[in-house]
Amino acid sequence: MAGSRVHRLYHRYSPRKGGLPRGSAGRHPMAARGGPRAPARAPTAHALHELIALSRAQFDAPDEGEILRLAMDHIVAAGPYSAEAGYLKVGGDLVPSPWNGRTHALAVGRRVRELAGQDGNVTVPGRPWGRALGLRGLEGLHGYLVVTSRSRPTEAERSLLAALVRHTAAALSVAFAHRRRREDALELNRLREERTALQRQLISVVAELGYERAVHAFMAGVAASGGGEEAVTRALHVLTGLPALVEDRFGRLRSWTGPSRPVPYPEPDPVRRDEMLHAVARQAGPVRIRDRLITLIRPHGEILGVLALVDAGDEADEHTVLALEHAAASLAPELTHLRDLAEVELRLHRELVDDLLAGTDEASAYARSEAVGYDLHRRHYVVVVQWSNRTADDSFAQTVGRAATAVGMRSLLTRRSDHVVLVADDRPHAHALYEALARETGTRSGTIGVSAPSDSLNDIPHHYQEAQRALDVRRHSRDRYGTTFFDELGLYRILGPGNDYRELETFVQEWLGQLIDYDSRHHATLVETLSRYFDCGGNYDETAESLAIHRSTLRYRLQRIRDISGNDLANVEDRLNLQVATRVWKIVLGGPG
Repeated sequence: MAGSRVHRLYHRYSPRKGGLPRGSAGRHPMAARGGPRAPARAPTAHALHELIALSRAQFDAPDEGEILRLAMDHIVAAGPYSAEAGYLKVGGDLVPSPWNGRTHALAVGRRVRELAGQDGNVTVPGRPWGRALGLRGLEGLHGYLVVTSRSRPTEAERSLLAALVRHTAAALSVAFAHRRRREDALELNRLREERTALQRQLISVVAELGYERAVHAFMAGVAASGGGEEAVTRALHVLTGLPALVEDRFGRLRSWTGPSRPVPYPEPDPVRRDEMLHAVARQAGPVRIRDRLITLIRPHGEILGVLALVDAGDEADEHTVLALEHAAASLAPELTHLRDLAEVELRLHRELVDDLLAGTDEASAYARSEAVGYDLHRRHYVVVVQWSNRTADDSFAQTVGRAATAVGMRSLLTRRSDHVVLVADDRPHAHALYEALARETGTRSGTIGVSAPSDSLNDIPHHYQEAQRALDVRRHSRDRYGTTFFDELGLYRILGPGNDYRELETFVQEWLGQLIDYDSRHHATLVETLSRYFDCGGNYDETAESLAIHRSTLRYRLQRIRDISGNDLANVEDRLNLQVATRVWKIVLGGPG
């Protein structure tokens, strides 16, 4: 497609006998690309006259390629310029003009793409002045004109060049707009003709039964064909001539047939989604919301999804509404079947995870995992999820499952009284699952704990405790929301679940209290310096480098720490207690503040 369009854009790029007069300042236009230059520059009035003539010719040009060719041929009318190269934006790429010079083609092309839509200088040997000038319209960048000069242009010549660029960009905008209108008109005409032909065919075949029975039989046949949601939307699009789509209960796209599909598809807002569903549910039949005609798929009162037509031109009539209703009825059994399968699969997953967390024999677990299409032979991580404003019910478990799938996690899922548990076959990303759940729930008040890797199914109960421990540590930290990995807890991994956090605070206050108070009063960082000193194993150079201070400054701070705290870093017991205290201060109590 891109190649054929490039050919169309440039099919008129050949020397013409017509076009503008040859008398532009006494020079033929082809002198703009390296021919002999006249000894004197054209007077401004004469140059303006030629630019006006060029503008008229460009607006009369048949296509974008001809507009760019005219600008390149007559750049000399604006001053002592040469048209080094021209580019048109086609299909998201900058396509060079066939009239571009070959000597510096690669270097100039690379420089133009580096500018990413901005104007900028271009270096060409033998030309002391060169600029890449963007040809822009209201829709954005249309292309580039690369201009060079053997002498630096005057202010008046720069103004003439800017005027030429503006006129060329305006002509390109008009040409692009005309092209889009022609393409849209052709597509609209095709859809209307297709719709008219199909309606005539249906009416002729089932004249005695009537249009309603014909549509019912047609949609029933589509549903029975086993094509699923895509077959239904495809049939609905053919019947109505309008884009047809299916979304799930939460607003995520499942199928779209027809033009103008948004890419990417908009992320649903849970609150607005619920409001929309309730508004449609209160009405009988399809409901128009903005440019969409919407009906719910809800067998036995349970909403399983949404079927809609995009009707921006308000073309829907009673036949369109009838087709939409029959399509929804034919789709209901399919979505019910998929829901039932999902519930069975989810129940099997939960039973398997419950047994893994409690401890089960490996042979049975492997057999059951294969039955549900999950590989338990890989290394696994146990992930525990808790959200302060959400009960760990089936709805929240489904939310966690969707978020995990969205970030690429392959996992089995179950739930407990106050949290959801995932058994994942890879180490989760540090932030992806938390951010996905924050979007799903509309709040960031959640905590996630991740265990160390498990190489054996027998170890999963132990790693489940690790994940709970990581979550518990995070919940009792000052920064209580986010993701914590058990294998990153360091010293705190050895502390049991029953420890009193007030005891930890007392311990930190006993060993670091004076330093913390000093830092608070003087806006200093002695505790952070001490923590970094221990992290670097007592190495002066590494510590100074990590703090971005001089070695002598580090010595001074360590001496101040000795003086203020009364503890000797050379004493083994003092050193151990201070190191433990800085670790607890950083990991459990949240560090500075």
